[in-house]
Amino acid sequence: MLKRENCICITFCLCNPVLPDPTHVIGMYPDLLPSDYKKQLQYPNPVPLLSGAELEKANLALIDYLTQKRSHLVKKLNDTDHHSTTSPLMEGTPTIKSKKKLLQIIDTTLLKCYLHTNVALVAPLLRLEHNHCHVEESEHVLKKAHKYSELIILYEKKGLHEKALAVLVDQSKKANSPLKGHERTVQYLQRLGSEKLSLIFEYCVWVLRDYPEDGLKIFTEDLPEVESLPRNDVLEFLLEHFRHLAIPYLEHIILVWEDKGPEFHNCVIKLYCERVQTLMQAIGPDFNEEVMRTIPAGSEDGDLGEYRGKLLNFLEISNCYQPERLISDFPFDGLLEERALLLGRMGKHEQALFIYVHILKDTSMAEQYCHKHYDRAKEGNKDVYLSLIRMYLSPPDVHCLGPIKIKLEEPKANIDAALAVLEQHHAKLNTTKAIDLLPANTQIRQIQIFLEKVLEENAERRRFNQILKNLLHAEFLRVQEERISHQQVKCVITEEKICSVCKKKIGNRYVVTPFQ
Repeated sequence: MLKRENCICITFCLCNPVLPDPTHVIGMYPDLLPSDYKKQLQYPNPVPLLSGAELEKANLALIDYLTQKRSHLVKKLNDTDHHSTTSPLMEGTPTIKSKKKLLQIIDTTLLKCYLHTNVALVAPLLRLEHNHCHVEESEHVLKKAHKYSELIILYEKKGLHEKALAVLVDQSKKANSPLKGHERTVQYLQRLGSEKLSLIFEYCVWVLRDYPEDGLKIFTEDLPEVESLPRNDVLEFLLEHFRHLAIPYLEHIILVWEDKGPEFHNCVIKLYCERVQTLMQAIGPDFNEEVMRTIPAGSEDGDLGEYRGKLLNFLEISNCYQPERLISDFPFDGLLEERALLLGRMGKHEQALFIYVHILKDTSMAEQYCHKHYDRAKEGNKDVYLSLIRMYLSPPDVHCLGPIKIKLEEPKANIDAALAVLEQHHAKLNTTKAIDLLPANTQIRQIQIFLEKVLEENAERRRFNQILKNLLHAEFLRVQEERISHQQVKCVITEEKICSVCKKKIGNRYVVTPFQ
């Protein structure tokens, strides 16, 4: 009988058309309101004591009531009147007038009810755009229920990111926690954005230290918040604290995000160079001089080959770095292929060709270099093959590159290689300048093939020009004939002709002339 009376009392309050203050309804339930406030509430009848299944049923009824009340308040939250229109169950009992305060109590109560009836609804409640849960009270009940995932949602929605991250770090080390591990920390940091950069730097340290590959995703994941992070600041942070991760970070922003900033391109080249030199020094002091003549650059074993290959490839494909600012970082006792690429970008073709011809002694690389840089329309590049011939015939002093620290023999002329360039690339050479470079004792038979090709090409060009001239002359005659034909057309106007505009007879007022 007591249970039936209790249910009737609760139902009466929930369905009362007088719109009672929701806090008065909540006050009839145990442990839902602060005790200080609950003591101020008065009821016409003794508050029923609920427990067990009866309490659960009453909680479900309360959830329905508060959900409807919440929906009603949210719709009117932006009204000019910020006060609610509720009545006490008994005269003299205080009521909550502020809509926001009332929503805070309702949302916090719903949270507590969900924890008792349906835990799955806690997270959706906390994710609501207008979530008004009281932080301290909600924090207390969620911690008491060990609902740390939901606690993280609460902190995130309330902007308490530092608290959320502290919980994530703490729970990441607990074996039975649903937040165990580093993944949730990474995901949380990825969502913070550039406004919380200092917080990201503070809490990413342990992830980068223990899980560097996953930790780097904090700065490289394809998310708008991540991509908008200030890249200079991120790079500076990595260089200072996790230098080994700066290269993969730069590779991502350059190759994936296609960042064209020269400072990033310069930096990745410097880091590649630094890494390659470190690996070379680890092998031994004589590595440069011995290996560079036997193993192609980038083909070395292990990490050295990998990073040197990356360096060479990047120097080839990137158009955004500044070679004049980088060349001083490259040593004079190694990395000669890399130095040649930088010199080529700077337009110093003779120095680059000196490396290929007289240090590396690789004529094929020298010709590939010329093929890459030759441009008939560009002043500095149109004579690159002449520079190659000059390098074969009149090699400069070994110190033309600067204080190079490699033991080299005095460069010697190579007439055969020069003649081979003449024969194979005659079309890209100024014939007069090329012949002027040849030694005075060069015999005609040595350059016979070259001269034959030049003469044949000149004759072919002359024939082509003659044909073109004849075609243009024929076109000129055709146009002239067409002009004469049009000039012979006349329009005779008699006195009887009527003007199509003014509708009057023309008479003798107009002179008949042929079309010009």
